[in-house]
Amino acid sequence: MPSTRRRDTPPPRTGNSETEVLRGFLDYLRTSIAAKVEDAPEPQVRTAGVPSGTNLLGLLHHLTFVECAMFLGERVPDWQATFQAAPEDTVPDVVARYREAVERANKVLDNCPDLGAPVPRPGKPAPSVRWALTHMIEETARHAGHADILREQIDATTGR
Repeated sequence: MPSTRRRDTPPPRTGNSETEVLRGFLDYLRTSIAAKVEDAPEPQVRTAGVPSGTNLLGLLHHLTFVECAMFLGERVPDWQATFQAAPEDTVPDVVARYREAVERANKVLDNCPDLGAPVPRPGKPAPSVRWALTHMIEETARHAGHADILREQIDATTGR
């Protein structure tokens, strides 16, 4: 199968503040992983590419839950279940839900000028905004790497 290379997008040029750097890299990764999924074909997008059962659509579905838990305080009773999209979920459905969760998370972050303050989660223990952003960069980057490999297995598409 010949390689279909996407236009490779370099890391973002952000402002110099810690907040601008952290949020810039997180948004860059968010955009990258959504792009890996948004035009992936069915049924390959939900077909496991590795023995663990990981699939491209499931990765984005999972990251939607991580965004909602980390920045919106939503409870996730079964993290393992978040790695599988429902059979009736379409690629556009999952991508739209992810982008909507990111938008909601960014609205919360827009109101957090102090990186040392806790993420606003009334009634729940919360990490600092700095820790939450750093964790989300790590989590999203890890799964974006998985998505790179899975997408290349599906249709030889590579690039960020």
